[in-house]
Amino acid sequence: MVKKLQKMSADKKSGPQLSGAVKESAQQIWLAGLGAFSKAQEEGGKVFETLVKEGLSIQRKTQAVAEEKISEATNKMATMATDIQSKAGHQWDKLENIFEDRVAKALNKLGVPSAKDVDALIARIDELNRNVQKLSGKAPAAKTAAKPAAKKAPAAKRPAARKSA
Repeated sequence: MVKKLQKMSADKKSGPQLSGAVKESAQQIWLAGLGAFSKAQEEGGKVFETLVKEGLSIQRKTQAVAEEKISEATNKMATMATDIQSKAGHQWDKLENIFEDRVAKALNKLGVPSAKDVDALIARIDELNRNVQKLSGKAPAAKTAAKPAAKKAPAAKRPAARKSA
């Protein structure tokens, strides 16, 4: 069409022929546009459906990859949390032992006997009781009988202390 117009202008034909050619060219352009629009309408639905299917496929793939990455990150964080918890627990145990040692030393400096000291004294008292009973010729009493007697003795002393006060 453009060539036709160029040829007409080169031939220097009259204006009416040129305007007719321009009208014909415009008409052809208009018809080509309508044809393209019609073709786009016909194939547009098919193209749209194809694009939707491709988009859905890509979305599913992307979700699968994202879920996999999230799972990996979650597992890594869980492992790290377990490691940190283990290390922290170990540190707390160390701290607890240090604290117990320092408290024991402080109590020892104040003259407070330790649990080991008390256990050793109880063992010595039991041994002395057995020796006294052997020497006095009495049968050795059971430990359960000795303990209530020991508990009753301080209770008997308390009222006496109150009376004198």
